Amino acid sequence: MTIELVTTTPIEGQKPGTSGLRKKTKVFEGRHYLENYVQATFNGIGGVEGKTLVVGGDGRYFNDAAIQVILRMAAANGAACCVVGQGGLLSTPAASHLIRKRGADGGLILSASHNPGGPDADFGLKYNGSNGGPATQIVTDKIYERTKSILEYRIQTADDVDLSTVGVTRLGNLVVEVVDPVSDYAELMSHLFDFPKIRSLFSSGFTMRFDAMHAVTGPYAIKILEEILGAPKGTVINGQPAPDFGGGHPDPNPTWAKGLMDEMHSDHSPDFGAASDGDGDRNMIVGRGAYVTPSDSLALLAAKAHLAPAYANGLVGIARSMPTSGAVDRVAEKLGIECHETPTGWKYFGNLLDAGKVTLCGEESAGTGSDHVREKDGLWAVLLWLNILAETRVSVSELMDDLWRDFGRCFYSRHDYEDVNAEQANAMMEALRAQLPEMTGRKINGLDVIYADEFAYDDPVDGSHSSGQGIRIGFSGGGRAVFRLSGTGTVGATIRLYLERFETDAALFDMAVEDALSPITGAALALSDLHKFTNKIAPDVIT
Repeated sequence: MTIELVTTTPIEGQKPGTSGLRKKTKVFEGRHYLENYVQATFNGIGGVEGKTLVVGGDGRYFNDAAIQVILRMAAANGAACCVVGQGGLLSTPAASHLIRKRGADGGLILSASHNPGGPDADFGLKYNGSNGGPATQIVTDKIYERTKSILEYRIQTADDVDLSTVGVTRLGNLVVEVVDPVSDYAELMSHLFDFPKIRSLFSSGFTMRFDAMHAVTGPYAIKILEEILGAPKGTVINGQPAPDFGGGHPDPNPTWAKGLMDEMHSDHSPDFGAASDGDGDRNMIVGRGAYVTPSDSLALLAAKAHLAPAYANGLVGIARSMPTSGAVDRVAEKLGIECHETPTGWKYFGNLLDAGKVTLCGEESAGTGSDHVREKDGLWAVLLWLNILAETRVSVSELMDDLWRDFGRCFYSRHDYEDVNAEQANAMMEALRAQLPEMTGRKINGLDVIYADEFAYDDPVDGSHSSGQGIRIGFSGGGRAVFRLSGTGTVGATIRLYLERFETDAALFDMAVEDALSPITGAALALSDLHKFTNKIAPDVIT
């Protein structure tokens, strides 16, 4: 085996977003593309000589080949050890836990999260730091700068490493340790939750359906739900990870998990339904005939977390992303703890978690987590729900009714306009931005605008400032609309329109969400001219 020093040139557009670099798979497969970005990552973090790295991904197309490149480059750059999930698989939260448990220097996670997979679909790669969380803005900026000046990369010539068998092997001087991707994570979950209590719930006849969406969470859910907790075989559906996610879109929402939604609203519905995404960090919660929005799920978990052993002593604080509804704010107020509002992106929660300021975190895009790792964690959220259901022995609908009665209801929805021409999307945002100074006081669609601004965030831990994080418009009667350009797509731009209305009149809690939000939707569309700018007459996805 020899080390090659390969001459290359910078490749335009290798700027990591909120969750690393995401592009079409064919782009990553292009000449020098992956190698350039991996070397820039190594250089941007100060080199990997003598370091231990965790490596794994969600099993999407190109995952296995890309890992072999990363291992050969880690060996050539002097890394001491790479801990790799068997078969190249590691869910994102499991990778975060493994980094923390092993005291690793960081990790490379191969995933494009909830984006589709396949040769004509999406691929992604991100670096997580030694705390197990996504790289900070400072680190991603350094990586990006290296991509713009790279002239060579180092790679070792060698045969592929056998990742199919648990054990230790060598690639030159690099120790490659292949580990069971599920065992460490399952052990952690057993310490956080009352597994005997959940087992008794299933043994009482409680029924559940978990849709793993042919993604990485399948083996985790089968091991924990069916084998450890005693849920009947078949509780987990679509549990075999596939490079193209079975031809589906591994995003746990009512649109892409329609089969689960149909079952949960049928005459033969199980008591509880859940789904997770491509890399296992997002979740969807459904009761019998009752979809729970991610914002409401976060609020419910905050209100009832004390029922699980890990949180029996209460929460230190809560953090939510700005577009997430204010439901959890009211729970935090009643609990007498702080609630932090951050930009979208889990890296913003990392500082708060590391500083001990918060215990629970969540964002409206189906991500919830706690201080047990530094990533959102889909299966963790499902297990916390199960622990709460095991303790209360009431239905999901009853839990939500109690939550709304105690705190009021936040009607909430997100409208995604996908694959929008980037220039048109930016033009719409600029037009909205130009209106902000004179927007307050206007009456739109029968609603008064009571505030209008662009969200910025000053990190209370490191003092960093993040601007341009979304345009917020508040309306009379407790309504709000938020406009953001998403950073998770690979083609064009995705405009996300978040709609919210707070209601305290219990007589109105059963309104259809679209009816409750209709005035706010109309006002938001009128102010933004969104349909005119995008040439779309309706959103592509509503969650």
